Amino acid sequence: MGNQIILIKHPLIQHKLTLMRKVETSTVKFRVLLKEISMLLAYEVTRDLPLKSEAIKTPLASMNAPVLASDKKLVIISIQRAGQGILDGMLELIPSARVGHIGLYRDPKTLIPVEYYFKVPHDIDKRDVLVVDPMLATGNSAVAAVERLKSTNPLSIKFVCLLAAPEGIEHFTEVHPDIPIYTAAIDEKLDEHGYIIPGLGDAGDRLFGTK
Repeated sequence: MGNQIILIKHPLIQHKLTLMRKVETSTVKFRVLLKEISMLLAYEVTRDLPLKSEAIKTPLASMNAPVLASDKKLVIISIQRAGQGILDGMLELIPSARVGHIGLYRDPKTLIPVEYYFKVPHDIDKRDVLVVDPMLATGNSAVAAVERLKSTNPLSIKFVCLLAAPEGIEHFTEVHPDIPIYTAAIDEKLDEHGYIIPGLGDAGDRLFGTK
């Protein structure tokens, strides 16, 4: 089965993403915008969650009302460190979700990701997983993170990002053709350092105020 590339074109997401791209946008504003966009992304990514009926009483009558099916438990896995920004926003909308972290850093010479931390819920094999990272650039970190997660046998995996480069999509698709990619934008290309062009710079640096 080939990858589904789901491009989320919601006007509010696109507007806020443009503000994030601007070089003059401050760390504080960048952080707020990322949280807001992440909530909107969570709304789109979870639109296929199944519902069941539950008998309830309103102040006026009894009724069968829709609630999330209890067997559909979510885990949001943040690829550190920039993934934290998306995680925080999504938890606002889905506070019952469990959380996992994968720590990866990119070797500046080889661009190959090196894992330094991995912590996920013990019952991840009974859960659906959203893997979050603002950027799908070379795709190396996303590929490595999903490969590691597959070894834990979750029910399903979706990859969610703000920006994707064609090179990253191609690499990810080649290795993980079964995993859908949700993104707010597909940019032009990567530069010689593996950064997305036009992009928004280093998401982690802009989120945390580092260089």
